[in-house]
Amino acid sequence: MQTRNKIMDDISQLMTNAMGVAQGAKGEAETAMKGLMDRWLADRDFVTREEFDAVHAMAQKAREENEALAARIVALEGKGKTKAKSKA
Repeated sequence: MQTRNKIMDDISQLMTNAMGVAQGAKGEAETAMKGLMDRWLADRDFVTREEFDAVHAMAQKAREENEALAARIVALEGKGKTKAKSKA
């Protein structure tokens, strides 16, 4: 029969407890770092992805409207020139 060594049991228990403490410290460090980064980003006035996408969509729509208006102006100016030539 094998006897249990008290010193080895104590060392094993100590290592198990140390791992638990290390994991807890890791979780607290991650939480603290996330809070620090959140505060840092908030102080920098960065835009969120949703805000960026909304402004991007508005700019795209404005570009399309500008192109349509430019084409309309070209078409209207072309009609004005042909009318002026036919009157002359």
